[in-house]
Amino acid sequence: MTKPCLNLVRAALLLLSAGALSAASPWSARLRATYLETADKSDAFTALGINFGANAVKVNDKFIPEIDVDYAFTDSISAELVLTIPQTQDVTLAGVGKLGTFKHLPPTLLGKYKFNAGGAFRPYVGAGVNFTLIWGDKLSVAGVPLGLDNFSMGLAAQAGVDYKIDERWTFNVDVKRAALRSDVKAGATKLTEARLDPWLYAVGLSYAF
Repeated sequence: MTKPCLNLVRAALLLLSAGALSAASPWSARLRATYLETADKSDAFTALGINFGANAVKVNDKFIPEIDVDYAFTDSISAELVLTIPQTQDVTLAGVGKLGTFKHLPPTLLGKYKFNAGGAFRPYVGAGVNFTLIWGDKLSVAGVPLGLDNFSMGLAAQAGVDYKIDERWTFNVDVKRAALRSDVKAGATKLTEARLDPWLYAVGLSYAF
C-alpha cells in the first residue's frame, strides 16, 4: 500500500473513532430486583377507647421491580430517575390485625457521584427527593373508615457499586433510604402519623445506549 493510501486509511480510521465517541449516548437504563423494608414508626394514639402504643401501625415488606433511567453529565456525575409499577401494601394494627390496603407510586430523582473514574469497579453515593403518590386506601377499624394523605414528599439517599461487565452492560448493587410519611385519619381527626421511611435493597443490570 502506498504512503498516500496508508495515510488516507489512517485518517478514515481516526474519523470513524471520533464519530463513535461523539455518538456515545449519556443515557442508560437499569432493571433491579428490590426488597422494600418499611421502618414502621408511628406515634401512640387512642381510638375506640383503646390506647395504642408507639409503632402500632405496620406496613408489609415486599419485593418490587425497579426500573431506572440514568443520564451521565460527566464520567463521575449523573442523575437517576427511580421508577416502579404501582404497588399495593397491607396495613395492620397491633392487637387488632389487618386494617386494609393502600396503593402507592414512589418515583425518586437522585443526583449521583461515582468514584474511581474510568475503572470497572465504581462505588457511588447519591441524594435527592422522593415523591410518593398515595391512593386507593381501603382501611377501616371496627367499621370506621380510615384515610391517608394523598402524597408524601421527602429526602432520599443512596449508595452502591457498579461493576462494568463490558461496554454496554453493568452489574449493580444498591441501597436507598427514602422519607415516606402519612397521617392516618378517621374522618377529619388525625389518629397518628405513619413514618414508613423504607430501606430499599437492590441488585440489577444496566444497559448503556
